[in-house]
Amino acid sequence: MQRTTIIVLKALMAILLALLLACQVFIVPAVATQSAVRYSEIAYLEIPGIIVGILFLVCVQVVMLCVWRLLSLVSEDAIFRESAFPAVDLSLGAVAFATFLVLVALVTLSFTGTLTPSITLLLVLGVVVGGGLWLLILVLRGLLRKALQLEHDLSEVV
Repeated sequence: MQRTTIIVLKALMAILLALLLACQVFIVPAVATQSAVRYSEIAYLEIPGIIVGILFLVCVQVVMLCVWRLLSLVSEDAIFRESAFPAVDLSLGAVAFATFLVLVALVTLSFTGTLTPSITLLLVLGVVVGGGLWLLILVLRGLLRKALQLEHDLSEVV
């Protein structure tokens, strides 16, 4: 991967991280407060909603920081090292936790009886996408493990 590509990707990721932080501070609490006012029957979920929303965005930020680390390893030509696995494993954990948070939101809102079809679809889609992303990262982790083994075997032959 070209150095310019990695620099541009990191710059875009830095902007996105800043925007996600702004969402955590301003947007999530404002939306939760608006929802509590609009749907007074579930106003008691305002604080838990804020917590879940912020935690979800933290998971997204963790995955982005792991990708940042992996991009750094690519630029150092050190991606096929054991040092890549903590970032991949942390990504797996963050995606799993984010998917769990979406599932908790789906179940909680289902029990309140206030779930609209569009929100139901969005939350179900979130669980499916999260599960699929988790499986994809798991497969890519296996491929990284195999590539590491092949590189090790090749270095012994040469």
